[in-house]
Amino acid sequence: MQLTSLLAFTLAALAVRACPGEEHDHAHAHAHEHARRAYPKTHLAPPTRPLVWGDVNIIHTTDSHGWLLGHQKSSFPEPNYSGDLGDFASFVTHMKQLALEKDVDLLLVDSGDLHDGTGLSDGFPPGGVDGHESNKFLFELPYDVMAIGNHELYIYNNTYDMYKTFAPKLNGRYLSSNVNITVLDKFGKSVSVPVGERYVKFKTRKGRKVTSLGVLFDFTGNDVNTTVQKVEDMVKEHWFAEAIKEEPDFFLLAGHMPVSKDNWPTVFNAVRAVHPTTPILILGGHTHIRDCVQFDGRSMALESGRYMETVGWMSANLDHKGSKKNITFSRRYLDPNRVTYEYHTGRGNFTFDTQTGKSITKGLNNLAEEFDLNQLFGTAPEDYTISQVPFPSNGSLLSLYAEAMKYSLTVNNSRASKQNIMITNSGSQRFDVYSGPFTKNDQLTSSPFADSFLYIPDVPVSIASQVLPALNHAGANERRALIEEYERERYARGDVDMRYLAWLKEMDRRNHGAERRAANNATLGYVTSDSCPGVGDDVIHSPLPFFSFPDFIGTDAPSDLPADAPVDLVFVDFIESQLLEILNGLQSDKKYSSADVQSYTSVLASAVLGIYAEKYWN
Repeated sequence: MQLTSLLAFTLAALAVRACPGEEHDHAHAHAHEHARRAYPKTHLAPPTRPLVWGDVNIIHTTDSHGWLLGHQKSSFPEPNYSGDLGDFASFVTHMKQLALEKDVDLLLVDSGDLHDGTGLSDGFPPGGVDGHESNKFLFELPYDVMAIGNHELYIYNNTYDMYKTFAPKLNGRYLSSNVNITVLDKFGKSVSVPVGERYVKFKTRKGRKVTSLGVLFDFTGNDVNTTVQKVEDMVKEHWFAEAIKEEPDFFLLAGHMPVSKDNWPTVFNAVRAVHPTTPILILGGHTHIRDCVQFDGRSMALESGRYMETVGWMSANLDHKGSKKNITFSRRYLDPNRVTYEYHTGRGNFTFDTQTGKSITKGLNNLAEEFDLNQLFGTAPEDYTISQVPFPSNGSLLSLYAEAMKYSLTVNNSRASKQNIMITNSGSQRFDVYSGPFTKNDQLTSSPFADSFLYIPDVPVSIASQVLPALNHAGANERRALIEEYERERYARGDVDMRYLAWLKEMDRRNHGAERRAANNATLGYVTSDSCPGVGDDVIHSPLPFFSFPDFIGTDAPSDLPADAPVDLVFVDFIESQLLEILNGLQSDKKYSSADVQSYTSVLASAVLGIYAEKYWN
């Protein structure tokens, strides 16, 4: 009954908001009024129940990757995540007020990866630094602790920007416990120093003492002049022992490290060895999933998704020091949108926006205009998703990209008349393309990697046509160990696709995806199963469809050619070493090496879809 009345109330409220002339028309807007941008065309289900507040409460973000203007496409699940950073700032302000009224503590924590993901972070003009402008808006939010992520470390200039301009704004609350940067000191000598602080001790509004760390997983893909210390070595450091020596009211461990299948137990056990009963609150990240684990009855570890598709909530009722009883925790995964935010703050459309929130939204829209993110390439005729439809198929983004390569890589190319086979990695596509305007921002989100295309000329078609299948099926017994090693290496270098996709696949399987979608009128979204008690999701959804796809995709081999006919074997530079190994394993007539590899085109992987859209979507 309660859910029905809530739904009726929300739908009625949304109907009132859908005033004439107030349609959601983000595609043609550079800096539309906030009310015009804020609401998707579709109705959104409200949360199923109020949040559970405790003595200490935490709002958590992680892996935002530049998604500060929200998800503005009308195909589900995107409307679930349509709130922007301005909406989130207003939400935090009202939640802080509620915490005052309840006389409890409320902290705001982020677990890293602010870079690489949308035009706001990545669409800067030549000479700029990734995230420099978009990150400024985060200073407007009252973050208590922020931790460094691996995407802050791929490019030294990005790390230096975090060290020089971002960390100082956090007043000692930007944490990089095991991450250093090499800089010049005032004497011109190279020194290795933490990007932020190793740890921080502070008191909450209610006077509770907190010791906080900011830990990064064992990442190996960092740029020169940055260092990441292994977690197992970090906990043996003298500074670590000093940091945890004094007992706080609770430990707040933020970090860019997944709460399952990684090294949080190493940190947790090091703290527990000194403080067997002190409450430990862990806020993790990195694998882009919703997850929760309790290492014992007096701790909770929460991970809150990706791309501002989730805002995490944790609460804890603390007891007296030395108690060995289990603590009562709660956790919730919120869909970041106006309906969610207004429900949990008790606000309506006309009382929700704060001046700070409206200012942030306006500033973000101005930045989008400055970066020309609404530059239109064409209009996508349908949704193209990475894993929600089979590959190959008409609605598959991977099928679309393979088709687009054939056109985009041969435009104005002197090799265009030569027969070819083109190959790339499916991981080159990072986000779905939805029907409607396909803009510069959409290109940056769906296909962000500026990889080059190379080729080997005159490979016999009978050999070249075997390369793609061999790349995808290199799973014979003698190669399985190599595959596992390759996957470990991918993870260490920061690739989270395997974990995230495995999570989606399991979600669809566990919830009997097709049957549940047929029987359930709930909208598509995340349906989370974790190891913490109770239901974690704030809104009930049907699971996203999931279809597996290969690691590598490409164009079909030319037909009706003799076996020895020469073709150009074209491939993305990211896979050169693997491809050469495969090619040499398929034949013995010639030993191929990097000396046989040439540049195929000046068109980068990130530009392929835009060039295609200009030709075929107009």
